[in-house]
Amino acid sequence: MKFIDIAANLTDGMYQGSYHGKSYHEPDFDDMLGRAFDAGLDRIIVTAGEAEMSRDALDMAAKNDRLFSTVGVHPTRCEAFEKFPAGPDSYLDLLLKIATEGMAGGKVVAVGECGLDYDRLQFCDKATQQKYFAAQFKLSRETKLPMFLHMRTACDDFIKILKENVGDFYGGVVHSFTGTPEEALALLEMENVYIGINGCSLKTEENLAALSVIPVERMMIETDCPYCEIRNSHASKKYVKTTFQAKDKKKHSKECLVKGRNEPCTITQILEVIGGHKGIDDLEGLSHQLWKNTMDLFFPASIPLSPQ
Repeated sequence: MKFIDIAANLTDGMYQGSYHGKSYHEPDFDDMLGRAFDAGLDRIIVTAGEAEMSRDALDMAAKNDRLFSTVGVHPTRCEAFEKFPAGPDSYLDLLLKIATEGMAGGKVVAVGECGLDYDRLQFCDKATQQKYFAAQFKLSRETKLPMFLHMRTACDDFIKILKENVGDFYGGVVHSFTGTPEEALALLEMENVYIGINGCSLKTEENLAALSVIPVERMMIETDCPYCEIRNSHASKKYVKTTFQAKDKKKHSKECLVKGRNEPCTITQILEVIGGHKGIDDLEGLSHQLWKNTMDLFFPASIPLSPQ
């Protein structure tokens, strides 16, 4: 089986051994990538949340044939537009410059992470989020890239802005979906929208009910690592078959995962949950369908990087 992880925060300091600003162990980034590729990861999309992070993600992707990146501003970071010394328009131009450079090298594959997050308004108010979510459709229009989208407790406003900018929207995925079944169906009414599933999408029975209404033809999978692992308390845990040895960060071993730090290799667990909950025994076929969905949106002109 092969996979594409559509959301990996690989620029996070945890993969350099730093947790909340404190160093606990030596960097193990290469070991983490090795586990990912051994698990069947064909491609990994390194996500970004503002301009500097977009640059870092692109620089990282340029060093490995299987890594790709996004360019955009996360809803909770949208104040970056207004804090930029040269102003919001210049900040948008900076994002476009990074995206254009990355596309020329075949590395930037999406605009984002952008959208609305009403769960964390303490970081950025609704009006600012809405203004700069809409503004980032200019990046999609100029680059013709699909969008990597974020939605938390904001479905009505989110869909409204998508529809208002439909002429500049070339498809996208609403990643880390945690909404209701009704919200999933509302998103799926837009033909060019996919839904991304990770551990945070699979916490509760209501989450699993939402999973039930999403066709696998409109689904993608992700880890959103180092976050969003499937935990023992999650309703989806009963479907997980594959386990990974993990140690506390204070007892770090390069051969093991770090407890509480998710990695791309755990994407196999997301596949198992989807198959188990939907009653799909052919995980090979399911894996291929999810891989194809991702290729169709983000890599339409690409050839496979690993054997079929």
